[in-house]
Amino acid sequence: MTLPTPLTQSALSASGLTSAQLEHLAAVARRAAEAGAQELRHHFGQLERIREKGRAGDLVTEADVAAEQAVLAVLQRDTPDLGVLAEEGGRRPGQGSALEWCVDPLDGTTNYAHGYPFFGTSIGLTVAGVPLLGALAVPALDQLYWAAPGLGAWCNDTPLQVSGCSAVSQALLVTGFAYDRHTRLDNNYAEFAWFTHRSRGVRRGGAAAVDLAFVAAGRLDGYWERGLAPWDLAAGIALVECAGGVVCAYDGSPARLEEGRIIACAPGLKGPLIEGLARCRPLTGASFGAPELDATTAAEPAP
Repeated sequence: MTLPTPLTQSALSASGLTSAQLEHLAAVARRAAEAGAQELRHHFGQLERIREKGRAGDLVTEADVAAEQAVLAVLQRDTPDLGVLAEEGGRRPGQGSALEWCVDPLDGTTNYAHGYPFFGTSIGLTVAGVPLLGALAVPALDQLYWAAPGLGAWCNDTPLQVSGCSAVSQALLVTGFAYDRHTRLDNNYAEFAWFTHRSRGVRRGGAAAVDLAFVAAGRLDGYWERGLAPWDLAAGIALVECAGGVVCAYDGSPARLEEGRIIACAPGLKGPLIEGLARCRPLTGASFGAPELDATTAAEPAP
């Protein structure tokens, strides 16, 4: 199957950045991720306020806010002219540039709120909405991941490379379930069952950026998920692509951050994952204890 031009390469071509500018922005991303992670370490296990943001299970804590403030302070100091799209604070337009930071101060808030140590601070940089580079700090592992086209993908001082897996039967996969899974039939349950039955296993980490970093590191062979936001994906896409992996939409076309559905995997798994996802049809609500969903509507495309 023909592999598309990596999103990061397209973004680099469109950016007009010099090598020195690219290296500078990658360093800014690392500093910002580390600043956010420091706040997460400080608040871990000591939360006083946990609330929902409007959707069941979509949590925010004082750690999210503190980490985002720390990240934004670095970005404002080092790149004051660039735009920012942050999970908690929304969008701040840039000044005449197509470059925009995508900030997830705490990817894996539910894990964090429960004391489950699978979370991180994710900082991606996009060019007109296309991922260019990114950094991800995972405090519980003392790991800093970062990647940029031409500079490679790294975890601390170790270069990253995706696995060589090309068969679902030999793959360890990972996925997740969106916050709207309680209200729609198109909720990834069927896909999870399909690939669990055919692979060595499917993990659910609960932090998309960390899942993608693990694909980049070759610890996991492939990932798919729906219902994601740009800040969930921007840095992780850069990690996977710069580690030699492929990223695409469910149908194999170029992934788009705003669509929120992606496949990220070792190159040899792209075709098998596309084919498997195409064969899956949503389960009935009655099969997982939600017959009321069957009475409303058939599965709708995810936003």
